[in-house]
Amino acid sequence: MNPEVTDWRREFAEEARSERPDVVSLCLLLGAVADPALGQRGIDAAHIELDRLAGLLPYGLTGARPWALATAELLGATCGFHGSPPDYQRLESSLLHEVLRRRRGLPILLSVVWIEVARRAGAPVYGVALPGHFVVGFGPPRDRVLADPFDGGRLLTGVDAELLVAGATGAPLDESMLSPAAPLDIILRILNNIRAWAAARPERSDVALWAVELSLLLPSHPARLRFERAQLLVQRGDFLAGAAELDRYADVVEPVEPTTAESVRRRARAARAMLN
Repeated sequence: MNPEVTDWRREFAEEARSERPDVVSLCLLLGAVADPALGQRGIDAAHIELDRLAGLLPYGLTGARPWALATAELLGATCGFHGSPPDYQRLESSLLHEVLRRRRGLPILLSVVWIEVARRAGAPVYGVALPGHFVVGFGPPRDRVLADPFDGGRLLTGVDAELLVAGATGAPLDESMLSPAAPLDIILRILNNIRAWAAARPERSDVALWAVELSLLLPSHPARLRFERAQLLVQRGDFLAGAAELDRYADVVEPVEPTTAESVRRRARAARAMLN
């Protein structure tokens, strides 16, 4: 394995397990794993660009709505950050440094740009992980204003938010859905998007593998990710490592799902048999 990639993964793990994980740092470390050419210089350049954009916001704003309008005017109208359906087909849409360069991306990455630019300028801003569509919130619950960076920062009414949730889940909007998203939940959701992108492209199992491996570095993650990693290793011809990972996953699930554990152990034996 490339030593530089290993270093980025170590730094990702350290940041994820720090007392106050930083979303932007984690996004850029993820980007360095995806694109080793990014390097420290590229990471520094992304921070500089976020600082530059924050410096363009008006000084002395107060209240949720003025902040939301000013951020939308700067990032959406002036700078052209937005998204469109074809962006879902591009890996770059999930990489922060590419989103800053192209000014296009998925809702959650555009929201990270909105949040970080506004936060650096002093805004009361946070991410809102609506099912199926990430947006940005400004201000406390009683005065909350929601904006959709994917739509250039369009301010959302209560009905707009309800329609977004209903379209994604068929269920009504619940107040709990409007709570500020935790940094590590944002990163896991980004990695889930990348894994979904790679799953639709079997030839990009390399992307699926690093995405699941970064997910496993987060302090809290679904145990089934180990099974996914094992399958990817076997798919990529690393039969012994894949079999060992299958056995470890079987050990985890055996106390509660012994039948599943035995099925997984059979898969491990089959993987090792591929070497004979």
